[in-house]
Amino acid sequence: MPQDALPPDPFADDPDDPARAFIDDADRLDEPISDDERTELLADLSDLAVYQALLEPRGVRGIVVDCGECDEPHYHDWHLLRASLEQLLADGRMRPHEPAFDPNPGDYVSWDYCRGFADGVTANESAY
Repeated sequence: MPQDALPPDPFADDPDDPARAFIDDADRLDEPISDDERTELLADLSDLAVYQALLEPRGVRGIVVDCGECDEPHYHDWHLLRASLEQLLADGRMRPHEPAFDPNPGDYVSWDYCRGFADGVTANESAY
């Protein structure tokens, strides 16, 4: 339904809007990402491309991240993680997404594993 087809919001721009209590702080975009955060995200995207190029041919489907909020591992396929990082870069936040369906934990590795693997490959290639 187009926005102009709806009646006007009676609490628009009202700082005492009662619906504000239901808005999560993470949904508020008060500040854009900083230059340092942008630089880190670009570096992460670059690293992710390297990790995928090295590990996907070996059967690794993506990266597992231990969530501090729910204490559960979150499994991210390569393309999903890349899309999330790109969205964070563009919008300053990530939208929620569907978790991987019935992931095989053996198909995913940690970011630290990826970094160590890439460092090992680089060191091995530099030795010759």
